[in-house]
Amino acid sequence: MSQPFSDRPVRADEIDRNLLKQGIAKANIPALLMVLYQMTGQRRWLEEPYAPKRSPGLDDNDSGQLPDDVQEEIRAAAAKAIERWLGGAPLGVPRPGNAELAQMLSVAMTEDVPEEYGDIIAAGMEYDNASGLDSIEGAGKTAIVIGGGVSGICAGIELSNLGIPYTLFEKNEDFGGTWFENRYPGCGVDTPSLTYTFSCRPNDWSMYFPLRDEIENYLLDTAREFGLYESARFNTHVEEARWNDTSEKWDVTVTAADGKRETHSADYLFSAVGILNIPKYPKIEGLDRFAGEVYHTSRWPSDVDLAGKRVAVIGNGASGMQVAPAIADEVESLTLFARSKQWAAPFPQFRKTIPDGVRYLMQVVPLYRAWLEQRLSWTFNDRVHGTLFRDPQWEHPERAVNKINDGHRRAFTRYVHEELEDRPDLIEHVLPDYPPFAKRMLLDNGWYRTIKKPNVKLIPEHLARIEGSTLYSSSGETVEADVIILATGFQTTNVLGSYDIIGRGGEVLREKWGEDDAAAYLGTLVPGFPNFFILLGPNVGSGHGGSMIRNIENQMHFAGEVILSASDRGAQTVEVRDKVYEDYLRKIDEAHDKLVWTHPGTENWYRNSKGRVVAITPWRNDAFWRMTRKPDVNDLKFEQDQEVIDNQAQAS
Repeated sequence: MSQPFSDRPVRADEIDRNLLKQGIAKANIPALLMVLYQMTGQRRWLEEPYAPKRSPGLDDNDSGQLPDDVQEEIRAAAAKAIERWLGGAPLGVPRPGNAELAQMLSVAMTEDVPEEYGDIIAAGMEYDNASGLDSIEGAGKTAIVIGGGVSGICAGIELSNLGIPYTLFEKNEDFGGTWFENRYPGCGVDTPSLTYTFSCRPNDWSMYFPLRDEIENYLLDTAREFGLYESARFNTHVEEARWNDTSEKWDVTVTAADGKRETHSADYLFSAVGILNIPKYPKIEGLDRFAGEVYHTSRWPSDVDLAGKRVAVIGNGASGMQVAPAIADEVESLTLFARSKQWAAPFPQFRKTIPDGVRYLMQVVPLYRAWLEQRLSWTFNDRVHGTLFRDPQWEHPERAVNKINDGHRRAFTRYVHEELEDRPDLIEHVLPDYPPFAKRMLLDNGWYRTIKKPNVKLIPEHLARIEGSTLYSSSGETVEADVIILATGFQTTNVLGSYDIIGRGGEVLREKWGEDDAAAYLGTLVPGFPNFFILLGPNVGSGHGGSMIRNIENQMHFAGEVILSASDRGAQTVEVRDKVYEDYLRKIDEAHDKLVWTHPGTENWYRNSKGRVVAITPWRNDAFWRMTRKPDVNDLKFEQDQEVIDNQAQAS
């Protein structure tokens, strides 16, 4: 657990007043007002003339759109309230009710936040220690975790809290997962740093949207702080996980760092390999005979030198839009094969550092950091969810799914026209003809400015074939290249494709699912595969926005509650019932059928070959949070240990 927001992490006589003053002077006014209300108990700070006004842009609305004199009054009052609190004064409103938390966020966001959303705000602010799990230390249970990325780290932390010894196998030489493997220029996260953080370990981020190195360092530091290295085996590749019907344990076969095959057994198995794990390589005629170098963004060598090279980038999704601006100025020429058109939102916080004073304010006053995080969580997580439903009465389904979605389309279209005002010839090649959010919404980190540069050429077609160093587009246009960068993403529908999983009676999970039709109850449990938990499994990622860390934490909390339920019953195994599994899949599919990413005529990496959405969730984040708080034991099937059964019989 992280520090309660009522605690004072720094003694009053240790405060750097000058730095704190700088932080308050640059603090986000809407978040500061929430702090002011809780510190003083005076509700007037949530009302006129102090209530924030809606921002016309997509920035953080730091000013609240309030007059300068009103902002100064708020900052002065906040400085006094913080000083009193640091001196020992209690919070005026130490624990707002959940409905009041939602109402407060409504004021901070200048829009309606549903009352039930207060539940997840309370959880995010760690009121009542609601996420804590009991320990079953001494029960003799063990676990194996496969993968050392964000999911594996989360699993290791929670298993330690549960008192369950575990072994973690990671194919790479260190923790980090996606952030260990993706080292391409410009690599970063499109989620605010405050939300891309483990709940149990707040971090002093240097940027609003951190780049890859800072993220990886945070993950490694977290693994060290929680002692995960003691249970980790690196450079170890898992070949197979097989349920042993006799021992009622999982037998996991690995190829160790020395090349030898080993088998390890445990009661519980956690798959933490995620969906951004297996690179997708395009089928391009002659690619294997290309005269130059070929790099996939997720397999970027450490010694790449692109200076003065003729470079071609294939793909313009998230990684393509990041790598192109990062290398454009060092290469001789840059050719972008961008067959698909992408919606990209303005990104005013790109590469923007957090002022030192604001960083200090977040450390000294955790309540400010908490409210800033809640604002960002709503903005980037659930704000748009209600606007993504397909309206059957909407008269322009070819361009949008409803009236509000059409407003988003107009706003994003204006942005493209503004960015390419001096190059109108490019607009038709980049402006999408499908509804916003039907594909993953990207953030513009300079891509539109990049495609206007004199050494950059945009080819709005796919790369059809390669002969030597000559690249041919589908229409026959040719370019010469020394380096090809494959920004082609991952096999997101091939869930758990990196190793074989065999359940009860020899059932192979890959065969149960089919080639690309993965499914799991709450993205976590599959019938016939007892004591097996999938993290960041099917239908867990967020298509409408949000930090994947939060959903992984929700899953791991749920897994812990399932294990506790089994322990309470003296059960050796636990799994989800078939009917519960099937009913959940039906609900998932029915929900997705109403949303934008199943809009006819669009393609995205969320859907499998049959058009079924596999990768992302249809649920709002607070809904998934509620689903994962406590399992309904009637949804689960338990089998008791024979020794427990015998003991119970003797006792009776």
